[in-house]
Amino acid sequence: MLHYTVVFLVIALVAALFGFGGIAAGAVGIAKLLFVIFAILTIASFIAGLLRRR
Repeated sequence: MLHYTVVFLVIALVAALFGFGGIAAGAVGIAKLLFVIFAILTIASFIAGLLRRR
């Protein structure tokens, strides 16, 4: 999932470079959403791993 975040971020940077503001904004929004989901799943996985050890 982190891979897709980086891909959308690169798409946003390239689109912004060429002046496609709407596409860049959409790609940045998707990248932010995917990163938040990735971060939440990572934290949940870490907590679940800690709880299993006990």
